Amino acid sequence: MFSLIWCEKNSSALRHPPAWRCAASCSNPPRHLDILQRMSLQKPWLRRAGGCAGACGRELVPLGPEAQPQIGQLDRNCSFRMRKGRGRTSRIRRRKLFRSSVSRGVNESYKPEFIELKKWLKDRKFEDTNLIPACFPGTGRGLMSKTSLREGQMIISLPESCLLTTDTVIRSYLGTYIAKWQPPPSPLLALCTFLVSEKHAGDQSLWKPYLEILPKAYTCPVCLEPEVVNLFPKPLKAKAEEQRAHVQGFFSSSRDFFSSLQPLFSEAVESIFSYSALLWAWCTVNTRAVYVKHRQEQCFSREPNTCALAPYLDLLNHSPHVQVKAAFNEETRCYEIRTASGCRKHEEVFICYGPHDNQRLLLEYGFVSIQNPHACVYVSEGRGKHSLTM
Repeated sequence: MFSLIWCEKNSSALRHPPAWRCAASCSNPPRHLDILQRMSLQKPWLRRAGGCAGACGRELVPLGPEAQPQIGQLDRNCSFRMRKGRGRTSRIRRRKLFRSSVSRGVNESYKPEFIELKKWLKDRKFEDTNLIPACFPGTGRGLMSKTSLREGQMIISLPESCLLTTDTVIRSYLGTYIAKWQPPPSPLLALCTFLVSEKHAGDQSLWKPYLEILPKAYTCPVCLEPEVVNLFPKPLKAKAEEQRAHVQGFFSSSRDFFSSLQPLFSEAVESIFSYSALLWAWCTVNTRAVYVKHRQEQCFSREPNTCALAPYLDLLNHSPHVQVKAAFNEETRCYEIRTASGCRKHEEVFICYGPHDNQRLLLEYGFVSIQNPHACVYVSEGRGKHSLTM
C-alpha cells in the first residue's frame, strides 16, 4: 500500500512521482500515484512510502511509459494517510474543542448536596430532564443543558409546592406569632425570619436540602467591609451606604418581633437572630427571589407581597444577552420559564434579571456583567468640576 507521510528533506524532487509496480512481478495490479502527483503540486513535502499491496512485501519499481495510468484513473486499492493531527479536519476539531472547553461547565450533579436536593424536589412532584447543576468558568455555579433547547421551549416548570412564600411561613410554626404581632410585620421580615429559624434548626429543618445549596456569604456592597466600600466611585459609594443604613434600620426595627419568638427556642433569640444572620437572610431574598404576586393578607403590612424563593430554579445565572419568558402560571400552578432563544447541548442556560446596568447589578446581586449593553455613565458634581463614573 501507499501512504502519505511528512518529508523533511529533498521535497522539491518529489513533485512528479511516477506510477509503480511490484518488483517481484506478482499478480497484484499496478499501483500508481495519480492522487499523490496532483497533491504534490500544492504540497511538495509529501513523498511515497511503503511496498507492494500484496503478500509478497517486495519493493515497487516504476512502470514504463506504456503502462502509465491516465490522469483521473484512480486505483481503488490505493490508500493514503496523513500524519495524525496534521490535517485540516484535526485543526477544525481542535478549534471546536477549545471553544467548547471555554464555555463548558463541570457537572456537579454527583455532589451529595445536589443529590439530596433532587430527592427533596422529587418528593414535591418536580423532576427536571433538561438541566443539571454545573460549575462554569467566569460565572461559577449554574445550570447546564442536557439537550439542545429550541426557541420557545420550556426550560423549567417548578410546582408551587416547591416555592418558599409567605404562605409557607403562615402555615408554619411562625404563623401564630406573625398573626398576633402588632403592627403587622412586612412580608420581607416574615421570609427572613423563616430562613434564619430554619437554618438554625439544622438537620431538623424540612428545608435543609435547599438551605444547604444557598451561598454561605454574599458579595453585595452591604456585606463588604467599609474600607472596600470607600474605594467605590462616589455615586456607587453613596448607594452602598444608603443600602447599609436600610438593612441596619430593618434589623433594629425587627428586634422586638424577634424577642416575641423566644418560646420557640431554648437559646436566647439574640444569639439566633443576630445582625449577621438577618443580613444573610435579607441578601438571600433580595438576590434570589422571583416575582410571584400573592393575595394581601391582613397579618402583613401593606408592603408588596411579591417575593418567592424558587429552589433549583434560582441556580440560573444572569446574562443581558438572552431573552426569556418567566411567570407563575395560574392554571398549572407552576413557575415557568421559556427561552426566547436556542441553547446548545452542554452549554450554560441563562436567564435575564432585567435591563440593569452594572451599578444596579452590583448593588442588588453582588456582581457585574462583562460587555453589558445596558452599561451607563453616572455623572456626579464635584468641587468646580464634573466626574464621570461608569
